[in-house]
Formats: sequence, structure tokens, C-alpha cells
Amino acid sequence: MTLTNPEAIETEPTKPQAQRRAKGQGGGLGRYILIRFLLIFPTVFILVTLVFFLMRVVGNPITASVGGRLTPTQLQERLHAAGYDRPVIVQYIEYLGQIVRGDFGSSVTDNRPVTEIILQYGGATAELVFYALIVALVLGIPLGMLAAYLRDKWPDVLLRALAILTYATPVFFGGLLLKLVFSVWLGWLPLGDRASTRVQLILDRIENPTGVFLIDAIRTGNAQIISDVLQHAVLPALTLGLLTAGIFLRLVRANMIGSLGSEYVDAARSRGVRESRLVRTHAFRPALVPIITVMGLQIAMLLGGSVLTETTFGWRGLGFELNQYLSARDFVAVQGIVAMLAVIVAVTNFVVDVVAALIDPRVRF
Repeated sequence: MTLTNPEAIETEPTKPQAQRRAKGQGGGLGRYILIRFLLIFPTVFILVTLVFFLMRVVGNPITASVGGRLTPTQLQERLHAAGYDRPVIVQYIEYLGQIVRGDFGSSVTDNRPVTEIILQYGGATAELVFYALIVALVLGIPLGMLAAYLRDKWPDVLLRALAILTYATPVFFGGLLLKLVFSVWLGWLPLGDRASTRVQLILDRIENPTGVFLIDAIRTGNAQIISDVLQHAVLPALTLGLLTAGIFLRLVRANMIGSLGSEYVDAARSRGVRESRLVRTHAFRPALVPIITVMGLQIAMLLGGSVLTETTFGWRGLGFELNQYLSARDFVAVQGIVAMLAVIVAVTNFVVDVVAALIDPRVRF
């Protein structure tokens, strides 16, 4: 008769159990990515549905945009040709079918496909959002580290108040204030536009322009053109970037305070590690994970803020065009642009989630 060790039974998993655990651990990232990818579709579906029915609350788009300039007969002909005299549910199903095919409709005022509008002006908005993200990261992360290091001292109090102020200030008011100070009073930076008239003419004539002025300016190899483009980008980037910098500042501060009070930081401190190195190395890296996690949400906020920023500075991007179509009550174009932006935000969130999962395995579970 053989005796079996109970501790061995409890502590040593059987081979099938070990295989299942290994399989679960190895499939964690793949399963997480698959789930996040599949969530893109219901997210886009819900956003597109909301936009479609909200646009229908004000009536049909043709009556809203050009109804006052057409006779009743002409208006009925336009409505019938566009299919707006059919039940709303039928229009909704057809619109979903168009989106699946990549067709986001055409504007009523100038009869341009929405995809063409996005391709023409999307690069300008992407460029502005990129600049704003750089501003938010360059200002928010170092100032958040400083606020955490000087916790509850007067610089920390001042930085927290500044973070709240930048987040609470309306984008258009912040833009007008920056223009007043740096363009009107000091004369350091241009008032608006993406570039001076001469530079825009040069960039329009280059072969296969990208729509991103900085890239096109670099392609010319002319330092004056590059400088002109960057000077015009400073104020719009600051206006939009400060909105997110305040969020990053508070987020980094809160997470670094938690990291500085953790056991592994205390252990490093007991070994004689300098405080500056503790902040830069031991506490800084864990504090970056939440920044990456919320990056997708902040990009969505920046895209929303770009409407007012581009209008304030005459930055001809999607936000500027969206405001023009709203003023013209061209809800077909508005609906198409917003739906396309919803797709961009959903895909961006997916990419950010994957990056966060690669950096921090805890995100996957």
C-alpha cells in the first residue's frame, strides 16, 4: 500500500491543469485584442444610430438646408430623388448599408461626397491634433511629476489650480485670449490660418500634396517655409493642447503619489537611491500606463475641440468645414463627417488599448 502526500496533490498541478493554465496565460493578450476589436462594431453602430436620428429631429436635411430657396414642387422632387419621403426606418437601413460600403453620403449645399471632404481636410485636423498631443504631453507629464514631488507645497497647489483652469476654460475663449496676447499685443505669432498666403500657394503647387502642411513643407527643403508653417501652428496647438495638458497633469500627479508611497519605492529609498532617481525611474514608468489608457478618450476630446479651435484660427480642417456645414444647415454633410469621426475614434481607442495591454499585462484581465 502506497501513501500519497496530500501537500503534493495540492501544490503540484496535473499535466492537463498545467496545460490549461499555460493556454489561458498565452491566450490572454490574443483574447483581449479580439474582444477590443469586436467592440469597435457596436460602438460605431451606436454612435452612427444616434447621429442619424438626432439629425432627423430637425426634419429632413434638404428642407433644412435649401428648403427656403426652392418652390414646393422643386422641394418635393428633391425629397423624392434623395429618398427622404420614405419612412425613417427605411432611410436608416439604407444609410447603414451605405456606411458598410464606405459611402457616407454627399453634402446638399455643394454636392460633394463626404469621403472626398474627409480626404481633403482630414490631414489638417490630424496635424492639429498631433500638435496638441505634443503640447499636452510636454507640459502635462513634467508638471505632473513636479506636482507629485512637491506634494502639498505651494508649487503643487499652483499647478493643480492651473490644471483646473486650463480644463475649465472654453476653447474659443482660450484661443481668443492667446491671439490677443501673442498676436495683437506682442506681435510674435500670426493671427490665424495654417500658413501665410505665399507659403500656401507654394504648398498647393507641390506634386502629390499630403494635406499635412508640415510634411509638405519639409518636402520642399526650404527652412523659411517650415518655420512659417510651425509659427502658424503654435497658437492653435497651445489652445487645444492646454485642454488635455491639465488632465495629464492631474493624472500623472495622482499616480506618481501612489507610486512614491509603494513598497518597492520604499525599498529602493532604504537602499540609498536618490530621490530624483526614484521619481524619474521607479515612480514615473507606472504613472505612464494610465496616460496611455486614457489617450484614446483624449483624442476624441481633441477632435471635438478642434471644431472651435479651427474656427477661431481659420484652420481649414474637418472642424472648420463641419462648422460651415452646420451654419448652412447641411445635415447630410454633418451626419457623414460625424459618423466618419466616430469610426476614427473607435479605431484609435482600439489601437491605444492594444498598446496599453502590451505595456501593462494587468490591463488584459
